[in-house]
Amino acid sequence: MEIIKIESTDSTSSHLAGIAEGCAHGTAVMARVQTAGRGQRGNSWEAEPGMNITLSLLLRPEGLEPARQFIISQAVSLAIVEMLDNFIGADAVSIKWPNDIYVNDSKIAGILIENVISGSAISRSIVGVGLNVNQTEFLSDAPNPVSLKQLLPKVDFNVDVLAEVMVSDILGKVDQALSSECEAGEISGEYFARMWRGDGYYHRYYDHTRGLYMNARIDSVAASGHITLTDQADGVARTYAFKEISAVL
Repeated sequence: MEIIKIESTDSTSSHLAGIAEGCAHGTAVMARVQTAGRGQRGNSWEAEPGMNITLSLLLRPEGLEPARQFIISQAVSLAIVEMLDNFIGADAVSIKWPNDIYVNDSKIAGILIENVISGSAISRSIVGVGLNVNQTEFLSDAPNPVSLKQLLPKVDFNVDVLAEVMVSDILGKVDQALSSECEAGEISGEYFARMWRGDGYYHRYYDHTRGLYMNARIDSVAASGHITLTDQADGVARTYAFKEISAVL
């Protein structure tokens, strides 16, 4: 494990991709200032300089077929929520499909994973993580950000130390997920158990495929990453890919 610390970059993921050829599994790039951090759906990631974790981690999963790539997302998400459990408590921390990290109904972290496929396997994954740590004011139009400092104002958080713990935890969870000793469905089961709105109740969503709002219940998440929800209005279970369904806050 190595964390390369730099003062400023447009994107830690872009920076790491540019040097990945000579980097080993477990190499991370962490920036104090990130000027064009990327999130899911092409959104930008707001981070006050030096106050939060903005880093990207290089993974070289051995023999991982593209059809199973979602397991990386699951493992990374689980590693972060389990780390946050130590500060906040498991009842409050959850994973919003596919891989945002929530505390109650507020977003504390985002994950963006970019995979490179060579032949029949994934040759590398770059995992970008933004975790709100010490920032207490958010100026963007993001609807629901929260930070560790806002939740625990009396605690002094060291961003560098927390980043080292997070990278170590992610590597450990990914190794567990890809180990031959990991039983089929084990990681998926852990992931579903930590899902935001995975409580069996109906919640508000927007179905982009049908162009309508609905009350729906999360039923399952497939190994491919597709999510299945049941519409309360007609009782039909429908399966969605990323960007086909949005939670309404």
